[in-house]
Amino acid sequence: MLIRLLFLMLFAFAGLVRAEEPLPPEQAFHFSARAIDAKTIEARWQITDQYYMYRDKFKFSADGGILGTPKYPPGKVKDDENFGKVETYRKEVKILIPVEAAGALSLKAVSQGCWDGGICYPPINQEARIELPSAGAASSVVQIAAAPAPTLAPDEKAPAAGDESSRIAGLFKGDNLALVLVSFFGFGLLLSLTPCVFPMIPILSGIIVNHGHAVSHLRAFVLSLAYVLGMAITYALVGVAAGLSGTLLSAALQNVWVLGGFALVFVVLSLSMFGFYELQLPASLQSRVSDTANKQGGSLPAIALMGALSALIVGPCVAAPLAGALLYIAQTGNAALGGAALFVMALGMGAPLLLVGAFSRSLLPKSGPWMEGVKKFFGVIMLATALWLVSPVIPLWTQMFGWALLMVVPAIYLHALDPLPQNAHGWQRLGKGLGVVLLLGGAAMLMGVLGGAKDPLQPLGFLRAGNAAEAHGPAFERVASVDKLEARLAEAKSGGKPVMLDFYADWCVSCKEMERFTFADPKVAARMKQMVLLQADVTANSDADKALLKRFALFGPPGIIFWNAGGKELADLRVVGFQNADSFLPILERVLR
Repeated sequence: MLIRLLFLMLFAFAGLVRAEEPLPPEQAFHFSARAIDAKTIEARWQITDQYYMYRDKFKFSADGGILGTPKYPPGKVKDDENFGKVETYRKEVKILIPVEAAGALSLKAVSQGCWDGGICYPPINQEARIELPSAGAASSVVQIAAAPAPTLAPDEKAPAAGDESSRIAGLFKGDNLALVLVSFFGFGLLLSLTPCVFPMIPILSGIIVNHGHAVSHLRAFVLSLAYVLGMAITYALVGVAAGLSGTLLSAALQNVWVLGGFALVFVVLSLSMFGFYELQLPASLQSRVSDTANKQGGSLPAIALMGALSALIVGPCVAAPLAGALLYIAQTGNAALGGAALFVMALGMGAPLLLVGAFSRSLLPKSGPWMEGVKKFFGVIMLATALWLVSPVIPLWTQMFGWALLMVVPAIYLHALDPLPQNAHGWQRLGKGLGVVLLLGGAAMLMGVLGGAKDPLQPLGFLRAGNAAEAHGPAFERVASVDKLEARLAEAKSGGKPVMLDFYADWCVSCKEMERFTFADPKVAARMKQMVLLQADVTANSDADKALLKRFALFGPPGIIFWNAGGKELADLRVVGFQNADSFLPILERVLR
């Protein structure tokens, strides 16, 4: 039923957003051009579904070069009510144009097309600046789009087709539904290994453990499936809305009230696992709900709602596959295909969670003291999840104090301070060893709180000599508006220095990963110091933050944009999502050439 409901909602939503109105011509016929070699230019149009272009209406001219006779691919003959029998192109057309020029030129293209709904456009003038390679050099890969993406204002730039998210968006244009869905399921499996998804594992595990040892294999799997479907439906619907609006809607939920409320839910659940109370309905309703729950395998709607909330709050970071799907939705308005891809991607992200459900029954011990110990363990895990959720909106010392308590208190219960009896068995000794480790870690965290440590992963780092700031890589200069950014870019261009712009948010886990593991790498940091380092902090999700994201057709952090020393944006080198130091370093090398 949940799957049927999903597809009904997707197609209903798609019907609403694809109103019977023609698109602006620049959006219906997206133009780009590149140099194949020193003597050939490829002009390409991406044609939106339900639109077509006329073969005999193309005209080309160039400033800075002489063009030869274009080579057109064969078109499809159409009996057109306006022009009679003509050749037309749909989906995509690539035209090769011989050229005599050196260096750069400006290609001007005139074209004309129609909409199946009965509208024909007047001739469209489009232009692209192209860098031609010298004779004998490798083919140029420079590609400059002449028209912005549909969600951008006329004076804003769309990402070039060279960056990873745009290449992923290009999967949709192959008109191969099976390839798109299989690819996005694979992307989801890879994303399931990222920190943005990890907190969902204890959430679901705690739900299943709270059902007790009596839960069957089938019931545990059904509970997991309800959670994953709730998450997947949310990703699909919110992703479609984000693609159409150009804004990552889940970012609006990253505030102290929403995160604090969600964390409070986990605190309440964890305390029930410690035996402080039992979460029950009034007796008058308990028997009725119990019968329903037994038939459904648990309170499925409530668990699906928990999955939906987890998708919105736990995993708001943008990765390249997500950005590619959102970019496709933004450019074409095809909510059904884009939403289906996001749904399948979320299923891939949830595949490990289904494994948790499938094998949880086998992993649970028999009823008795062991079961109570398992419930208390997951109670601690849920408290840790609650602290992790609110960590972006509370002071650092509060975070560290909370982690210290979560290590010291369990250590005491593991008898870290109590002597072991002489005949203690292996499990007792293992538990005490774990307790001692937790106690030492908690003590180090408390020392870090008192010493003013800046990194919870290195609470005693304040004892080391040297500049602590280097642990997080070079310092960035904050830019809070498009105007401030443009001013700094102009200054950097006049000074002949390349620029790196990093989009960051306190709630973005991948952003903090980049700071701690990539920017702090000595080789990466050395290259970054040769650039002007700018950072747009979009934590507040204000109008100025949205304008900065929209300026570069980004839907949220993390995202990194580069400009060379001449002030040219290197759109094919932009980075969306986390990259480790080994992958990020070659990009910096190319920027600094």
